[in-house]
Amino acid sequence: MPGIIGIFGFAALRANQTAQMRGAALHTLYKVELTLLIFYTECAILMSLETFPTTFPKHFQKARPADMANLTIKDIARISGCSVSTISRVINDRPDVRPETKEHVLKVMREAGFVPNTNARQLKIQQSRSLVFVVKGTRNIFFSDFLVQLQRAATLYGYNGIVSYLDENANEIDAAEKILREIKPKGIIFLGGSVANFQRGFDSINVPSVLTTLVTDELNFPNLSMVGVDDRAAAYTAVDYLIRQGHRKIAVLGGPVTSYPSVMRRKGAQEAMENAGILFNDKLYGLSNYDFESAYHAMNSLLARRADFTALFAMSDVIAFGAIRALVSAGFRVPEDVSVIGFDGITMSRYCVPVMTTIVQPSEQIALQSIELLVRQIEHGSPAQTVTLQPELQQGESVRAI
Repeated sequence: MPGIIGIFGFAALRANQTAQMRGAALHTLYKVELTLLIFYTECAILMSLETFPTTFPKHFQKARPADMANLTIKDIARISGCSVSTISRVINDRPDVRPETKEHVLKVMREAGFVPNTNARQLKIQQSRSLVFVVKGTRNIFFSDFLVQLQRAATLYGYNGIVSYLDENANEIDAAEKILREIKPKGIIFLGGSVANFQRGFDSINVPSVLTTLVTDELNFPNLSMVGVDDRAAAYTAVDYLIRQGHRKIAVLGGPVTSYPSVMRRKGAQEAMENAGILFNDKLYGLSNYDFESAYHAMNSLLARRADFTALFAMSDVIAFGAIRALVSAGFRVPEDVSVIGFDGITMSRYCVPVMTTIVQPSEQIALQSIELLVRQIEHGSPAQTVTLQPELQQGESVRAI
């Protein structure tokens, strides 16, 4: 009997202990469930206010997608407990996000290794605030200097410029059509161009545009403004200056007949000579592109056929530099043997030896005026305009009186 009583007593003791343990476990479980309920309630309240705790228990920090490489903005919204629109505002650095919310979202992004894909956003920004500068001639230094002025002016108006270089013989209208399909800019500025190309194809260009460094009365499109100098009058001034220094044997180096500025400058030079009773001699005309090498060879061709001249009108400073190199190589001195006057007034013209006498185009004014006209067309629907600015004669050391 004592043994049986002992067994029952031991069993009763174990049952009591088990009941106590179960009660404690249930109490602990209830505490955990209550804690979780409070935590989730707080989260819901904070989410509605677009705030969230900046620290989490470690077991919650680990509850993130396994494949971090494929995280999207929606994943970051779910992990952070913020709305997708809030995440977007944080990514775009918008000011209408509370600092604590922004810091929390950025922390979640850092911990998740999330890098926003801004390609689409950048493309949208570029398309909405972009201008394309179509440059005809890859080695024209005047255009290189001029582009700096254009970019600066565009920035002042909140636009970014995208530069597209073309060969001198390329069709700028075909290039512009391709650009419109691929980039969709708000407007186009053409640096140089063929009047014939514009006449044949500009009807297909449907965005506001400016033809800069070239003005002509042969083009009349509602979305095409023009800004530049009167090339014919400017060339007349250059050659007239040589004539007033006593020169009557004047050579000319310039571009082909497909280049409208070259045609106008040749006409201006010829007019100045004829008004002074000088016959324009085709044998003293050398064909050159607007680069050093082409001008160097063009001058060598003139010298090879024993052309007799005391002065040279070069249709650009770059052409003048190439020609002077050829003259010096052939044993001529500038200006003692041959006087040289250029055109454009690029920075280098003031620092070369001798200092270049040249016709200075007001590049800063041309650039600013071009951007202003384009922006007015884009933002206010203003009509196209033609603006003709006045060049200036820069007297240097490359011309002497005879």
